[in-house]
Amino acid sequence: MHEEKKSLVIINPISGTRKKGGLEDITAEILTPAGYQLDFAYTEGPADASRMAAKAAASGYHSVITAGGDGTVNEAARALTGTRTALGIIPCGSGNGLARSLGIPSDFKVALKTIADGNIILADHGVVNSIPFFCTFGVGFDAAVSEKFANAKRRGKISYIQSVLREFLEYTPQSYGLSINGEVLTDKAFLIAVANAPQYGNNAYIAPKASITDGFLDITVIHSGSPLSTALMGVDLMTGYLDRNTLIDTFRVSEATIIRLDKGPAHVDGEPIELGKVLNVQCRPASLRLFAPDADMRVKPIISPLKAFFSDLHYDLLDKLRSL
Repeated sequence: MHEEKKSLVIINPISGTRKKGGLEDITAEILTPAGYQLDFAYTEGPADASRMAAKAAASGYHSVITAGGDGTVNEAARALTGTRTALGIIPCGSGNGLARSLGIPSDFKVALKTIADGNIILADHGVVNSIPFFCTFGVGFDAAVSEKFANAKRRGKISYIQSVLREFLEYTPQSYGLSINGEVLTDKAFLIAVANAPQYGNNAYIAPKASITDGFLDITVIHSGSPLSTALMGVDLMTGYLDRNTLIDTFRVSEATIIRLDKGPAHVDGEPIELGKVLNVQCRPASLRLFAPDADMRVKPIISPLKAFFSDLHYDLLDKLRSL
């Protein structure tokens, strides 16, 4: 007989483009036999997931499970850091950066089986000016894309790609200072990304060697280049070879400071955020209990992207067949 585990399932009904009808039944079908006592709650606006998760942790819940995108995951995770309550993820967003970095597929049933299996890791998280992030924080081009995508009328991959292309045609690299271990580096950069996990989402590997359990953050600086070299860099981003590109510098740090000459867009886990010109980042090791597949999470160039691509294709087809 399984030990009973109280779990709150937080569903964001408007995240991504996937239909969530029947999700409660699917969750109960897979998790109840594994000993989970389930409560369900639906978000209605910003910060709802944080409030719900915090209440669950204070009430001694074994776990909180989020069915939403990276924003919903971030909200719940920031409430659970430093607690005994574990976080599970059912990917339902446009990018699903943390879920993809952990190897959790988009299929509801497979994601729920990861939780039913009960493998929990102690994951790091990062903070920028005391604001938590669990996947990536960035300034520059990626932040400008996040801002444009957040204002788009449509969600999903096509809308995201449109936002990337429009911003690429308009974006001007900015000047930054990067302070690491007392040494200050200055340069004009296309973007600076601080990664706790290997990818943004949508299998775009901004820091292929990043690990969510190593106690460090990986900083990727993409320097200003020609339009052609910058565009070609996108191939390396999608194949897992970005850290070998000549436009890239990478640093593994426990803390660092980014100084901007001009106040511009920034993002935390893909969500636009207003921040000042001085950005202090730190890693908080082993701070979050997180359900993850019991598998090797290292990124293997070409192999990992291809596996992810065919996995996405497989589960997209299953989704379409189920909806017929």
